[in-house]
Amino acid sequence: MKTKILHVTGQMNRAGTETMLMNLYRQVYHEMQFDFISYSQDDGHYDKEIRRLGGNVIKLTRPSSIRELSKAIKKHGPYDAVHAHTLFHCGIANAAAALARVPVRVAHAHTTEEACDSIKKWLYMKLMKKLIKVFSTDFYACSERAATFLFEERTIKQKNYTYFPNVIPYHHFLEHDKSEVSAFKEKWGIKSDVVIGHIGRFIEAKNHDFLLTVLAAIKRKGHSVSLLLVGEGDLKKDIERQAEKMGLQEDVIFTGLLEDIRAPLYAMDCFVFPSRFEGLGLVLLEAQATGLPCVTSDAIQPEADIKLGLLKHLSLTDSVDVWVERILETSTKRESDATTIKTAFEAAGYNYQNAYKKLQNTYR
Repeated sequence: MKTKILHVTGQMNRAGTETMLMNLYRQVYHEMQFDFISYSQDDGHYDKEIRRLGGNVIKLTRPSSIRELSKAIKKHGPYDAVHAHTLFHCGIANAAAALARVPVRVAHAHTTEEACDSIKKWLYMKLMKKLIKVFSTDFYACSERAATFLFEERTIKQKNYTYFPNVIPYHHFLEHDKSEVSAFKEKWGIKSDVVIGHIGRFIEAKNHDFLLTVLAAIKRKGHSVSLLLVGEGDLKKDIERQAEKMGLQEDVIFTGLLEDIRAPLYAMDCFVFPSRFEGLGLVLLEAQATGLPCVTSDAIQPEADIKLGLLKHLSLTDSVDVWVERILETSTKRESDATTIKTAFEAAGYNYQNAYKKLQNTYR
């Protein structure tokens, strides 16, 4: 029988954690069944594929209800493990899993920061950390800082956490069809000499407004430049309005979500990632797999660097001119040797064999 795992994610849309889980599921579905909790009644981008691979998408309505989740676990189980990816909500998920007598209950840290703007939110975070500590049997994190943020140092010292690299199918990115890249540029009207880009949700943490500031500064220096933005999110309309207000509407390309991001990555000359905070930055791994140089904020975790010399870190307190200089300097330094890239990924442990062994050891 297949090992049966329930992942608590919220909704399976195209985002870092969700994409990583689908990358894994495509590799292990012959031996493991992944079911997913969704707290949205709308279909997620990956729902059809999950069902095609043999998994279930279980739609619930009350994220704060331990009882509702526990009943769902009992109804759709029995599960060998419940694996929660929902930050502080992991406390509720694993309390529900314990109530349903699931033997393995994983809390997985994916980010390094969360806004705490009220006493109510602070009390919630404190309570959830206690629930995570009490009801989780295993602790996963994509980086050391993510582990420290969610689990606290005392918990880490008492129960060792497992560093779980956000694996990607890097072989998929090593090669590309030049005609597809040309067709992509033609479709989106990209004719500039320099293409800087970003892939990510339009949310506060990703700092898209800073990208517009950088674009404007590069243009002022007389360069022919385009900004390629791939993704969706709550703040997309705001960024579109801001681009228009700054007179940049002809220079910014909003593609929305794309199923295959190889063409846009190969169309870029530099990947710019000015996050205010970040658990790891899965897309940075994908960018490095294409050999693309990246200029990032110092919020990016060191585990995201696979030591190809492609990541350059700057502070958000550095001047825009410093960012512009670094971006233009690195935009001509793409790594083109696929063997070098493959060796770097293997050395960094970003491979499915490594991830699969860790999952097996935990779930069983």
